[in-house]
Amino acid sequence: MGDIEIITLVIIAINAIASFKGFNDDEFFEKYKFNIGRIRAGEKIRFLTSGFLHVDMSHLFVNMLTLYFFANVVIFNMGAAQFLLIYLGSLLLGNLFAYFFHKEEPFYTAVGASGAVMGVLYSAILLQPDMMLGLFFIIPIPAYVFGIGYLLYTLYGMRSKQDNIGHDAHFGGAMGGYILTLALSPWVFTEHLLMVFLLLIPILLLLVLKKTNRI
Repeated sequence: MGDIEIITLVIIAINAIASFKGFNDDEFFEKYKFNIGRIRAGEKIRFLTSGFLHVDMSHLFVNMLTLYFFANVVIFNMGAAQFLLIYLGSLLLGNLFAYFFHKEEPFYTAVGASGAVMGVLYSAILLQPDMMLGLFFIIPIPAYVFGIGYLLYTLYGMRSKQDNIGHDAHFGGAMGGYILTLALSPWVFTEHLLMVFLLLIPILLLLVLKKTNRI
């Protein structure tokens, strides 16, 4: 992917510093994590700060590694400022999504940059849909196949609620990357129109499931 850009390095550094602080300081972690009850009490800053905390080293590593692989695609096509907008916008939309689906659960908590990273990943897929991804870092698959498949898996996770993964934040983050990329780079509609419609399918499916109270 070429040399790492300064903006990507800064984001990784902030995530690492905040996460390591949280690993060793329970009071800091509790103060800034995503928590429905505290957000409803007025602590809206948690929508942002929780996106820079992680549960453990593996959680941090996977998110930052994914960001490293796909950040340059977005930066090359859109510039550093718009990349940052997509990262932060996806982070916030992911957490707003989580809030919407869990607003009646005051003890619901979450942390992680996954929503932001998913936004960057989906932006990269829209901008360069012919790139190949390595499933489990081994099996090569087209980026758009992964994108559609992962959103469908996320929908399943949102319905089943059988694990501790923040599927709704992932879905919201991916939507953030999708919407912001199309808004900031409308040329994608003409050059990658099929991909725009294919990645829209899971989003429309979510709306149908929500409308019919099946999620």
